[in-house]
Amino acid sequence: MKKKLIFIIIYIIFFFNSNLLSQNDNRILKVGLLAPLTGNYSELGNSFLYSLQLALEEINDKNVSIVPRDSGFNDEDKLNKAIQDLRDQDIKIIIGPISHEELDNVKKYNDLIFISPSNINPRFSNNIISVGISLESQLFSIIDFLKKEKKNKTVIMYPNNQYKNLIDEKLNNSTLKNFKRFIYSPNPEVLTGEIEILTNYSQRKNNLKMRKKLYEDKEDEQSIKELERLDQLYTLGEVNFDSVIIIDFGNSLKSVLTSLVYSDVDQNRVLFTTINQWFDESIFYENTIKNLYYPSINFSEFKKYNKTYYRKFGKYPNEITILSYDALGLIYYAWKKNGKIVSTSDLLFKNKIKGKIGSFSFKDGKVFQELSIYKTDKNTFTKF
Repeated sequence: MKKKLIFIIIYIIFFFNSNLLSQNDNRILKVGLLAPLTGNYSELGNSFLYSLQLALEEINDKNVSIVPRDSGFNDEDKLNKAIQDLRDQDIKIIIGPISHEELDNVKKYNDLIFISPSNINPRFSNNIISVGISLESQLFSIIDFLKKEKKNKTVIMYPNNQYKNLIDEKLNNSTLKNFKRFIYSPNPEVLTGEIEILTNYSQRKNNLKMRKKLYEDKEDEQSIKELERLDQLYTLGEVNFDSVIIIDFGNSLKSVLTSLVYSDVDQNRVLFTTINQWFDESIFYENTIKNLYYPSINFSEFKKYNKTYYRKFGKYPNEITILSYDALGLIYYAWKKNGKIVSTSDLLFKNKIKGKIGSFSFKDGKVFQELSIYKTDKNTFTKF
């Protein structure tokens, strides 16, 4: 009887302490970070870390902390070691990995939750949520914009590179109708000739030549004026599309834009759109383009974020690190609302979530961002 009573007392003490410990654990939020903090990609990795430090300052909760670990970049051994280290510290939710190529490797850690900035696959799995600006979200915004502008003959252009098959898949699942695909060479020298074919440039050039011949030997005032008008043109005749969506970026995008303008595509009639360019100001120096439209995040918040980051660290962040800022905000919101986070379902809210990038929501097993259309106009980005 005495032994039984001692056992009951020990059990009660153990249960009470375990329950108290569990409650205390729920009052502490430790979030892991997997990023390349050393090596060739260390600047990117540390930019993610600094971004999370800014988010922590705004949250201003001493019970929340970030535990960073160097996971390398596409280094499976280093990644697994970093994950195990976080696991040993009883960390259940992790921001990262950064590279989409590493996501397959973390699926096996089904007792952990990973929030990745990758935009390759917005469909979340049992333990992974990707919060990158997905191509689906961007296409949705562009399609809506083209409908409002009453454009219905669209050419979707993208390079024949490592992302071609992925883009093919996304387009097959999109709601965009009546569009033509144009897959071009990443080689600028080949690209120009391909776009001349797309725009029927040679025929339109010949149309102009033949039309001018009709008036060259005439001396009446009307013929002279018509010939003067034709002399101002480079081609004669319209292209058979009214809008383009260019899924590309950087110098490759600029090469496509230049080739379209060189082929005398009328920018007053054809809308030039592209995917999110993160407000890259170098596009302003591509002075052949009058207006370029693309979907992106909240520009005002993006500028504020950049300024705050610069004041704190003396340099500007990698643009995608704002995603980690919002990721921590989402985690913190879920933790405060639910009291704990034990699975990805605790992070998937029915209502829209407002972050630095703008509003986003979870639909049909995917993360969906609400993006605005911006126009490059007179060396500035204007919300359209």
